[in-house]
Amino acid sequence: MTDAAPILLIPALYCSARLYAEQIPALWSVAPVMVANHTRGDSIAEIAAQILAEAPPRFALGGLSMGGYTALEIMRQAPERVTRLALMDTSARADTPEQTAGRAASIATVQRDGFDAFLDQAWQIAVDPARTHDADLRQLYRTIAWDVGPERFMRQQAAIGKRPDSRPHLGRIACPTLVMVGAQDVATPPHLAEEMAAAIPGARLVRVPDCGHLATIERPQDVTRILVEWAAGG
Repeated sequence: MTDAAPILLIPALYCSARLYAEQIPALWSVAPVMVANHTRGDSIAEIAAQILAEAPPRFALGGLSMGGYTALEIMRQAPERVTRLALMDTSARADTPEQTAGRAASIATVQRDGFDAFLDQAWQIAVDPARTHDADLRQLYRTIAWDVGPERFMRQQAAIGKRPDSRPHLGRIACPTLVMVGAQDVATPPHLAEEMAAAIPGARLVRVPDCGHLATIERPQDVTRILVEWAAGG
């Protein structure tokens, strides 16, 4: 382990720390690793503020999907505390009206039919379409989701739907930045990663082949290699 700044990882919507289980041991060889609690607060701004209140004075920051939305909010609130940034399978844009309506529909599904019914629907865009029949991956996905559970999921969905557009702030990001996306990501497609990478000065864009939205569990070895290189200053 070096004397590098600690690494703080923020999970995706309805995902627990298990989302990063494969990456943490390798990252720990670079610096101490923490996984943020992103299940509290009614807005992305509140969630980010609570994470900052518990974070070290300075840290490397990574987030996947909702974790990326929250990481961008942290960059608005306390950019001086972040030594390097990794935005994974995420977007800087606010929701469209259609996406906000979709989030409301997902909450209604959970309330009406239960969390498992929602997970069955969401699975279809959670991973590379070619891997939706992977039973082991699907079971891991469900385990990670049930760690969070339906009540916290619904609060997270409501918070995400109200998030601001982060694109006007991307040009102000001054720390070394990795933008990573699964080449087959349906939920936050590669063009959104390309948009962020083009707007952030000096950002590095990496596409993970044969990979969908939940890259850390779909292609864990590839993602671990990419993140270790990022954390070590590559």
